[in-house]
Amino acid sequence: MAKQNVAEQFVDILARAGVRRLYGVVGDSLNPVVDAVRRNPGIDWIHVRHEETAAFAAGAEAQITGKLAACAGSCGPGNLHLINGLYDAHRSMAPVLALASHIPSSEIGLGFFQETHPDQLFRECSHYSELISSPKQMPRLLHTAIQNAVGRSGVSVVSLPGDIADQPAPEKVVETALVTARPTVRPGDAEIDALVAMIDAADKVTLFCGSGTAGAHAEVMEFAGKIKSPVGHALRGKEHIQYDNPYDVGMSGLLGYGAAYEATHECDLLILLGTDFPYSAFLPDDVKIAQVDVRPEHLGRRSKLDLAVWGDVRETLRCLIPRVRAKENRRFLDRMLKKHADALEGVVKAYTRKVEKHVPIHPEYVAAVLDELADEDAVFTVDTGMCNVWAARYLTPNGRRRVIGSFSHGSMANALPMAIGAQFTDRRRQVVSMSGDGGFSMLMGDFLTLVQYDLPVKVVLFNNSSLGMVELEMLVAGLPSYGTTNKNPDFAAVARACGAHGVRVEKPKQLAGALKDAFRHKGPALVDIVTDPNALSIPPKISAEMVTGFALSASKIVLDGGVGRMLQLARSNLRNVPRP
Repeated sequence: MAKQNVAEQFVDILARAGVRRLYGVVGDSLNPVVDAVRRNPGIDWIHVRHEETAAFAAGAEAQITGKLAACAGSCGPGNLHLINGLYDAHRSMAPVLALASHIPSSEIGLGFFQETHPDQLFRECSHYSELISSPKQMPRLLHTAIQNAVGRSGVSVVSLPGDIADQPAPEKVVETALVTARPTVRPGDAEIDALVAMIDAADKVTLFCGSGTAGAHAEVMEFAGKIKSPVGHALRGKEHIQYDNPYDVGMSGLLGYGAAYEATHECDLLILLGTDFPYSAFLPDDVKIAQVDVRPEHLGRRSKLDLAVWGDVRETLRCLIPRVRAKENRRFLDRMLKKHADALEGVVKAYTRKVEKHVPIHPEYVAAVLDELADEDAVFTVDTGMCNVWAARYLTPNGRRRVIGSFSHGSMANALPMAIGAQFTDRRRQVVSMSGDGGFSMLMGDFLTLVQYDLPVKVVLFNNSSLGMVELEMLVAGLPSYGTTNKNPDFAAVARACGAHGVRVEKPKQLAGALKDAFRHKGPALVDIVTDPNALSIPPKISAEMVTGFALSASKIVLDGGVGRMLQLARSNLRNVPRP
């Protein structure tokens, strides 16, 4: 049997850790690793057109599966292209291992062609970033990188010079057991005792939930029912907590709607569950706040806390539910549910008049039809910008659907690359990329990746020929829009030229049929929908001081962009309110 080289051993370890795909662009220093992948039946090389796509795809795969995913870039410019997608994966707490191939080890530090220092460059967007300087070092260093990515839920980067990758691997390497899953974390007894006391002492409690409530839906509902608490959520908590929720009062934040803001400000005790909600302007400063999070660095960095609880949301609630006293008075809950329904009634009316005849097409109408026609277990990947608004307001969660976006990092062009990673996990599952024309055109080259691998991703393109969110930011700041207009091609014709299904929609009556045809198509498809760039209305009280970029510097300001079927959910929840 031929002796392994370092690259082959590297790939074997990745396969043993559960990695099934390595996304990247082949080249020079990376060639030994790609050749090792070619000869390893347990792992596939996924050739994308841009390394940024590779990192976004790996991050999406990790979020869908909860398992380690991997990407790679060749030396210098190749691995530098990974950095934006790795920032997103790291901030999304997605376990990703990135291979940053490096220049020949003898040339490091001498200004060699394409020289960078990847072990330093990636430190800010990773838990672990180290350089392999000898074959003997590789197995233990790669094991350590994997443990960091999986155990700490984020990115690890391994820099590997091409000449070392091609050297013989050391003999008699001990196969270390690899961490492949995270443990649950139970808070200490003192913190549980203190939280029980705070809950029992409060007349009005509100729960505000983030992505840390994933897997804890049943416990949150049982807990809210016992203490008669309204339940609000951040954008990343929506898919995990809004469905089958009789206590739902909507979402807070820049894209928020309903009564979540009032519920968090009018309570006696606000409990933040698994959320690193960044907009402190939306959080109260005059009520007691307790926060539960498995990441201790999240505790207290957004608001002043009266109690910090380090633990998994599910484990913490399992400790709390049998110990807290059941509350009988539900007046606060019922008042918030009514406020929520009333707030949604007003918003919906603005977007129900002649939407089926309006040209250019209302993007709200597109999102509503998409929500109705998409599969019950569809995966939606969402571009940053106005597509975030439509996903937040119109996609109806049900416990089986997934909604993934650059919700923490806020990068453009994320939806298509994320759809690639999501679709590779299951070709039979419907994956829909909700793309804006600005984001799509930025990494449009990787539409060819869909065609190359015949991935049945459906790109629903909200084409308003502008950078809509940027125009809104300029408007709110009192600036004329400038540099935000896109001169676009017929994207459907581009899709057809690439070998995919493509159709352009300019009238509302064409929309449903075009989406149905795209969903029935067996391969990749793009639906280019010409939407109204002026569709988003904003409250008249917004001042220039209130918005800086995508963040708010003042509270209680929301974008008025419709809410889809959220009103139906609110109305159904009102049936739970006892009548006098």
